[in-house]
Amino acid sequence: MSRSSRLSIAAAPALVVLAGCVAALAIAFTAQYGAGARPCVLCLTERVPYALAVPLLALACWPVLTVGLRRRLAGLAALVLAVNAAIAAYHVGVEQNWWHSAVCGSTPPGLAEMDPATLDLAAAMSRPVDMPPCDQPSWSYHGITFAALNVAYSALLALLLVRALAPRRRR
Repeated sequence: MSRSSRLSIAAAPALVVLAGCVAALAIAFTAQYGAGARPCVLCLTERVPYALAVPLLALACWPVLTVGLRRRLAGLAALVLAVNAAIAAYHVGVEQNWWHSAVCGSTPPGLAEMDPATLDLAAAMSRPVDMPPCDQPSWSYHGITFAALNVAYSALLALLLVRALAPRRRR
């Protein structure tokens, strides 16, 4: 097997994960601008790791770099994607009302029954005016939201990279 084919085979998992990151961003932007889904602060935060992983993985696929540097870049991308899975898991907890968000306002319980004169102005100002609260998902299918899908998707992409970076056992 020639050296160039070994390099392309080694870069294959990074290329697959790179395509997966680009697809995740494309789906998010299509849902927002094509389908009218309004992202909350946590939804927008979950896009950042994908945007960071794309250049890392593009560099990791570049055959001019040393193998060690490409492995470190892919490892860093795996870490970024694992952090994204954790952010998405936190978002799921906010959506399920397991805890309140520290970064964006949640819908106060019984908001519909409250008198407008008694609404807390500070709570209303805790997120940008046009942003929906993080505990109200813009899309749900049988309780599965974009954030829940992102937990599994980010973790899967991170695991693919980790598996590709693991040392091979010789038989």
